[in-house]
Amino acid sequence: MSFSSAPLDHMPVIGRVEDFDTRSGSTFERLIFNNRFAIVLACAAVTIGLAFCALRLGVNASFDKMMPSSHPYIENYKANAASLRGLGNSLRWVVENPSGDIYDPAYIATLRELNDKLFLLPGVDRSFMKSLWMPVVRWTEITENGFDGGPVMPQDYDGSPQALEKLRQNIYRSGIVGSLVANDQHSSMVFIPLLERDGVTGQPLDYKQLRDQMQALKAEYEVKGVRIHIIGFAKLAGDLIHGLLQVMVYFLVAALLVTAIIYAYTRCVRSTALVIACSLTAVVWQLGLMHLIGYVLDPFSVLVPFMIFAIGVSHGAQKMNGIMQDIGRGTHRYVAARYTFRRLFLAGLTALMADAVGFAVLSIIDIPAIRDLALQASIGVAILTLTNLLLLPVLLSYTGVGAKAAARAMRSSDGREHPVIKGLLTFTDPRVARWVLLGTVALTLGGLVVSRQLKIGDLDAGAPELRADSEYNRDDTFITQHYQLSSDQFAVIVTNPKNRLDNFESVMEMDRLEQQLRDLPGVQTTSSLASLGRPLTAAGFEGTPKWITINRDPAVLNESINNVNAASPEMVNDGRTVAPIIAFLTDHKAETLSSVVKLVEAFAATHNTADRQFLLAAGNAGIEAATNQTVARANYQMLGLVYAVVIVLCLVTFRSWRAVLVAVLPLAVTSVLAEALMVMLGIGVKVATLPVIALGVGIGIDYSLYLLTVYLSHLRQGCSVREAYRRSLLFTGKVVALIGITLSVAVATWIWSPIKFQADMGILLAFMFLWNMVGALVIVPSLAVYLLKPKAGDIAPAAPAIAGMQLENEALRERPRRVSA
Repeated sequence: MSFSSAPLDHMPVIGRVEDFDTRSGSTFERLIFNNRFAIVLACAAVTIGLAFCALRLGVNASFDKMMPSSHPYIENYKANAASLRGLGNSLRWVVENPSGDIYDPAYIATLRELNDKLFLLPGVDRSFMKSLWMPVVRWTEITENGFDGGPVMPQDYDGSPQALEKLRQNIYRSGIVGSLVANDQHSSMVFIPLLERDGVTGQPLDYKQLRDQMQALKAEYEVKGVRIHIIGFAKLAGDLIHGLLQVMVYFLVAALLVTAIIYAYTRCVRSTALVIACSLTAVVWQLGLMHLIGYVLDPFSVLVPFMIFAIGVSHGAQKMNGIMQDIGRGTHRYVAARYTFRRLFLAGLTALMADAVGFAVLSIIDIPAIRDLALQASIGVAILTLTNLLLLPVLLSYTGVGAKAAARAMRSSDGREHPVIKGLLTFTDPRVARWVLLGTVALTLGGLVVSRQLKIGDLDAGAPELRADSEYNRDDTFITQHYQLSSDQFAVIVTNPKNRLDNFESVMEMDRLEQQLRDLPGVQTTSSLASLGRPLTAAGFEGTPKWITINRDPAVLNESINNVNAASPEMVNDGRTVAPIIAFLTDHKAETLSSVVKLVEAFAATHNTADRQFLLAAGNAGIEAATNQTVARANYQMLGLVYAVVIVLCLVTFRSWRAVLVAVLPLAVTSVLAEALMVMLGIGVKVATLPVIALGVGIGIDYSLYLLTVYLSHLRQGCSVREAYRRSLLFTGKVVALIGITLSVAVATWIWSPIKFQADMGILLAFMFLWNMVGALVIVPSLAVYLLKPKAGDIAPAAPAIAGMQLENEALRERPRRVSA
């Protein structure tokens, strides 16, 4: 076959394995292919062992791992966590009487039974649990004989009309309407603070088990005539874990779609099965190793196994395609496997390193859950180096491909071009390329304008991780509509370790901050030592309204604080050194949190002293504000690192700054357009979406690497831009298009996932897979027309692997050695 008609490279066609010199190629290649059986045996043994480990991999979540551990707000919270009970991980159970109000003997009896069972759930911080049946919920009243008070639930309650009327009076006197009792008094709340570890076993709280227990209790008591609504991190995490079972079905559908499309392309069962099997083997190894090093699968790392599978399929399909085309030319399957290994190993290794970097840079995000994801994914990519770059060619050297598939591959690469190939070749025409580049610039500028509106954090009320019509979000909506105090709490931590907080100056400063917070849009109301102490001060003076104030007299103020501590022990610690100011927010959207943070920081800058400090932040909204700041800081820092490392890897591979520009510029366009898409779809940058943005760069470079590796090789051999691109399309370009379309279709199935952030990931990944493919097949050749012209000295030696694509005359001159094939 003459050079002009050969669409591959100049490696000689060797039809008999006896004519191939096993001493040719690099030392590493000889080490792999001259010890094939040992490698296959070792991989089989490892797969069996790690498969057993993978079956034991647990599924859980962690409240602490969702917090940016070294953020100043979180450090402040953890330093004072013992004095801020109830402002961390908690559950809210609302028990509704759909057929009446709460003053119903049957309702009260059901509430008592449920309260007692909730009290005994694992991980409950029982000292701070609140409900109508908890004695810590008290009422206080001033009478002509002095103070009077007691538990809201009468100690002699017997279900009689008199007892119910007494309960009604106590509820009004306690001021819990809107907090523990609904505004319409048709439901009441059980507030359940949780510990991160089970107090009995000492093990981390099992959210799946807790969710199952809660669902069982809910089902048990709803048949008794009440309706139950549950919100809180533990419920959300449990729902996400439960939803993983459904997500796995979508992953299975995606894997089947990938298999079907690859088979439709190859029409070869054995090679398709090996590509899928090696990619699944990498997933098994990754899951098994996760168990061995003590990790569990959580809702935010659930995408990792599929990403490993997708990356493996992408690389495996390139190896399979190269071997298939060589066999179609008449090369023996063993020799074809080694040829493909020589051509594509460096490109594949560089691409996998770029993928690994895309995952590894996530570790700069100061959120343990994301750092765990980064480590787990990096391990998975390292495994792919073994399973898809080494094991797959070895297996294909044994099995080869079907004769019909090889012949079909040869027919598609013998110069009789498909209309799609002819269409893509038009992008090497300078006139067409000019318009493509101008259109790309215009599209990128438009994307930049839109992406400026990209928000950090949640953009929706409720739990945006779930669908708006999910049970959790319906429950959240019910509680928001029927209770005055929302579940979105932002707590400012007031500390005074030396002089304590039971002095007039400190309490007045707390009152000033409360007043400013109450005037802020997005804040429903506030609560603190100051606001709770005012009516209690008046109660000590016959309830006179003029005494609803903060008194300068130390004795009066101290009595007021004692009463607050007795009624609400979470509002000040026993040492009077820590007290929270809690702002109840209308939602936890990014704008709401930002306005609160800005106000409190400004107040603290003016009013902090050497002893008295106003520190941010506690409460679920305070923790989310810290998370948003961490994500905002890491977003562009992370992208900058990804691009920097990808550029270095491409430079090492291509040895040409022009080739690096050609490879990287389409990725930059994808990043800009992905951010614009997030704006249009109402998706904010947060913990769930941040990894996808980085992965789009790390995985997207794969396409350009495979295409440009072959393109540069042919360009250096004297081909024109058009001819070099044609041959690249016929060798690796077809598979780039195949994988781009395949993976886009596969992840698009996630759109129907019950977990909304999973659906968001599916949309973003499908867009990135597809647009990176378009960038490689359209923008890369258009850039190459101007940046990679075949002039002497323009393209330096690409890399040892590309140099290995030259004619191997020594393979024909050396004495042949036999090898088992």
